[in-house]
Amino acid sequence: MKYGYARVSTKGQDLTSQINTLKKENCDAIFSDKFTGTKTDRPEFQRLLTVLKNNDTLVVTKLDRFARSTSDGINVIKHLFEQGVKVHILNMGLVENTPTGRLIFNILLSFSEFERDLIVERTQEGKAIAKLKDSYTEGRPKKFSRKQIKHALSLLNEYSYKEVVERTGISKSTLTRAKKLNEKKHS
Repeated sequence: MKYGYARVSTKGQDLTSQINTLKKENCDAIFSDKFTGTKTDRPEFQRLLTVLKNNDTLVVTKLDRFARSTSDGINVIKHLFEQGVKVHILNMGLVENTPTGRLIFNILLSFSEFERDLIVERTQEGKAIAKLKDSYTEGRPKKFSRKQIKHALSLLNEYSYKEVVERTGISKSTLTRAKKLNEKKHS
């Protein structure tokens, strides 16, 4: 049988492109995960590994969907080869269970991990530079201004949380968090 595996790093990303590509490759079954490649506890991938048997083929669209860690990739491919499973990574071809095939696979895995490490490093450098600016704030932008929060907190003197939420659109959890912070500042 021919099995496909698709993976994206976050729940917000879309698997459609990978799944369509795997369907075009005539995969009999497709497994997919929405987990970062740095995690080894990808549940569907682990389930797929238990299903694969001698003469089956595992098809993956790209090497970085298979594994991001060189050591993890080497261990998985070794396990699959021991079971007699063929591995076809579409953007590089069939990985052969030969000394040359394993060497090329290991080199490409190393480059994949290197590329990922460079991305992490550049992201951290960019964040460090951004932190030097006075306007830098950690995390996503605030939905409500301090003035809006202050107004909503003042409304709590006359109205219930439910009524304030309905009037302002500010969630109860945001109001309670802001109220606790406000109480800490004034104690």
